[in-house]
Amino acid sequence: MEFVKKADNILVIWNNSEQNDIANFVNEIKSIATEGNVFLENSTMINDSSRPKSSFDAVLCNLIPPHFVEHSDSLLAIIIKILKPSGRLIVKDNTDLSSTLKLNGFVNVTKGANNTYIAEKPRFEVGSKVSLKLGQKPAVWKLDDTVEEAWTGGNDDDIIDDDQLLDEDDLKKPDKQSLRVCATTGKRKACADCSCGLAEELRGETKDTPKSSCTCYLGDAFRCATCPYLGMPAFKPGEKVLLDLKSDM
Repeated sequence: MEFVKKADNILVIWNNSEQNDIANFVNEIKSIATEGNVFLENSTMINDSSRPKSSFDAVLCNLIPPHFVEHSDSLLAIIIKILKPSGRLIVKDNTDLSSTLKLNGFVNVTKGANNTYIAEKPRFEVGSKVSLKLGQKPAVWKLDDTVEEAWTGGNDDDIIDDDQLLDEDDLKKPDKQSLRVCATTGKRKACADCSCGLAEELRGETKDTPKSSCTCYLGDAFRCATCPYLGMPAFKPGEKVLLDLKSDM
């Protein structure tokens, strides 16, 4: 097992495995990690307090038959906590674990033979903090010259005075009547088959609306967003309804 090193502290996670299979696997690992220690955990019993944080160089999960370990988010969260920074997770799963491992914080995820995945914990501890001196940006933070110049105001000639973008007409408060629009077109101009009363209002007339032949009479629950009867109580089918065209929109 090339992913196991001589001085590694290793955790083996198993589920529903035979004792002989577990013993044979542990002996194989011990023959390689001769200066380290090997520990065992059942995947259905391990929890946040089972092992100290950052205590293992490698975690071998579901490598012992019958490979019944379920790699849930909660299990992977425990594993990444108990791994040391840059520690390795070697896991076997018949499903595609690449995205799942990455979403749970693992990096350098690769898929090997026999549905085996190798992933690493980042080179820092979970929840660690570091202060950055932004005055001296590392070279890797350097933006494209044109982008950085645009944000730092490198050329004052290209800066537009926002006060010049509006003229006097833009600053005038609109009249309420000028904001009245047709319920079907969304414009001040009435549509050809206007039924909301805007056409009559523009001509200075008052109109009784035609009889309704749809389900508008049932109430707002059966009316569309542009229905001229919206907000009015239900009425009988075929009943004439007078719209109050003088009310504010």
